[in-house]
Amino acid sequence: MGLFMENIKDIKELEYIKGIFDTHAHYNDEKYENNREEIIKYVHENGVDYICNVGASFKDSEDSVKLAASHSFIYCSVGVHPFYVENLEKNWDKKFINLANNKKVVAVGEAGLDYSSKGFSKEKQFEVFEKQLDIAQSLNLPVIIHSRDAAQDTLDVIKNFPNVKGVIHCFSGDDVLALKYIDMGWYLGFTGVVTFKNANKTVRAVCAAPIERIVVETDCPYMAPEPLRGNVCNSVMLRFVIKKISEVKNIPVEEVLYHTKLNAFSLYKIKL
Repeated sequence: MGLFMENIKDIKELEYIKGIFDTHAHYNDEKYENNREEIIKYVHENGVDYICNVGASFKDSEDSVKLAASHSFIYCSVGVHPFYVENLEKNWDKKFINLANNKKVVAVGEAGLDYSSKGFSKEKQFEVFEKQLDIAQSLNLPVIIHSRDAAQDTLDVIKNFPNVKGVIHCFSGDDVLALKYIDMGWYLGFTGVVTFKNANKTVRAVCAAPIERIVVETDCPYMAPEPLRGNVCNSVMLRFVIKKISEVKNIPVEEVLYHTKLNAFSLYKIKL
């Protein structure tokens, strides 16, 4: 159990927060390699009703589809993260469309732009991002957007696809940008970052965004919230994100739970 978190007491103090939909997780990550099924069983038995496991590369997406197929409460997405656009095979989009047609796939992504590393090809990132938006539009699927150090370019590309909607993953913009996306019909995904001490901008975005447009996500195994920062993250830790949103918006925890779960169903077009 050491992989879950050392400070289990902090989780138990929030046991009353149940019925969570983690809209963005990576349980096929190598950090879960030794006890993946044990962790998935643990989170489902401790307040997490649903998970969307998100693809970031072709192999990652294939693994996500397999993971979702073996768990009734796990859905998945297929996508090519901007870090993995360089080595795509020719006619990759045809294989991608076949994968996206799986019945457990509820979104395309994560797709987008990331200018945080050196030596990237902006042209290639644009090409693959726009192709995924085009595929999402043709399949009537929402899109999970990854945007880092590329806020204006991301916004400009999305504006060219007005019929495509989805979620801005791990939203890190300010309140002004938050309202722009909301006016365009998009959801905002908030992670453990909102609990960090230096997250003033993210907190302002939560304040500005209507609760009807907010979903919660871990991006696990990354982004563990305070007071568990530094641990390998899992979906149970969303209790701290939900509690923080409740405090910031001055509404009951139950209201945050209700809306974020309902919003997730709406975002991913899931009918139970």
